[in-house]
Amino acid sequence: MKTQKQTKNALTICMLFALLLLSQLGLKAQTLETKIDSLLTELFEKEGPGAVFMVAKDGKPIYRKAFGMANLELDVPMVPENIFQIGSMTKQFTAVGILILEEEGKLNIEDDVRKYIPDFPVQGAQLTIQQLMNHTSGIKDFTKMKTIMTIARNDLSPKELVDFFKDEPVDFLPGEKFEYNNSGYVVLGYVIELVSGMSYEDFVEQRIFQKLGMKDSRYASDRELVKNRAYGYHDRNGYTNKMWVSLNIPYASGSLMSTVDDLLIWQNALNTDTLLKKETLRKAFTPGTLSNGETLTYGFGWHIKELEGMPVREHGGSVFGFKSMGVYLPEKDIYVVGLSNCDCNSPTVITREIAKFALDSL
Repeated sequence: MKTQKQTKNALTICMLFALLLLSQLGLKAQTLETKIDSLLTELFEKEGPGAVFMVAKDGKPIYRKAFGMANLELDVPMVPENIFQIGSMTKQFTAVGILILEEEGKLNIEDDVRKYIPDFPVQGAQLTIQQLMNHTSGIKDFTKMKTIMTIARNDLSPKELVDFFKDEPVDFLPGEKFEYNNSGYVVLGYVIELVSGMSYEDFVEQRIFQKLGMKDSRYASDRELVKNRAYGYHDRNGYTNKMWVSLNIPYASGSLMSTVDDLLIWQNALNTDTLLKKETLRKAFTPGTLSNGETLTYGFGWHIKELEGMPVREHGGSVFGFKSMGVYLPEKDIYVVGLSNCDCNSPTVITREIAKFALDSL
């Protein structure tokens, strides 16, 4: 049996060990914060457009800060709660929307798109929903068409937008190669509407945002009042307000708004079966393949790559006046997201660098 003195000594040693461990963890956290602060304060000037960055570990924020200004004309500083347009990060939500409908038995990702849009011209044997999702469709990317500015300010319906590009010559036959393509996700948004009987906006807001409690996420609008909106800017030999385009144009390929907090809710939900069964969601995180068997580095709405030798799921976004980037390391449950309100300040490289800091420190 231990004596009272031995027990006391053992407790003292345990307490010292616990304090030492807490001290080391605190030092690591402090070092990470210092590294990120040093990087971001150098990149974002106090009086210019800014950004919000978050680092989360095990589903909880460990770094969350804002830099620069949310509105230059009114001298409004950026705060972590600001809402940004997230551009092509929208594609994650569109892809999950398609998988929700597949899980409900309302479509199959191997279906030919003509099952839902009969007059869609297909060159080759077929064009599947899956090929639209992993950018192997070969259809013309409407954002690269010279005539894009003729519709940029028009509130086109999804059908009118699809009709704008559907008859263009294809760049390659479906499945032959990977080429990032916004048209594919516009078609997917239209399919969601045709199959669900809801507008894309209502579907995403009701079936995803409301279900997850993403209260500050929405389909973007330049007309409606949006509390905590970060205003978008260009830098063209001096800052200017972002160019106005109808948000019906980026549509299901890039028209959502969100915050770093809501994007963490989203990422955490992807680690549960709240929206989809895990085996269904796994499809989105599985690299696609070409018809020749070559493996891609893209799933459905996410690039599937490596960072420091570890698997990583990531995607960025760019839309007039805004840039975004999210990086997730599933083996470490580390999520890093950066949102910027000037398309002159891309957070892509910075977010990856911060993810490396986090890997080294956590």
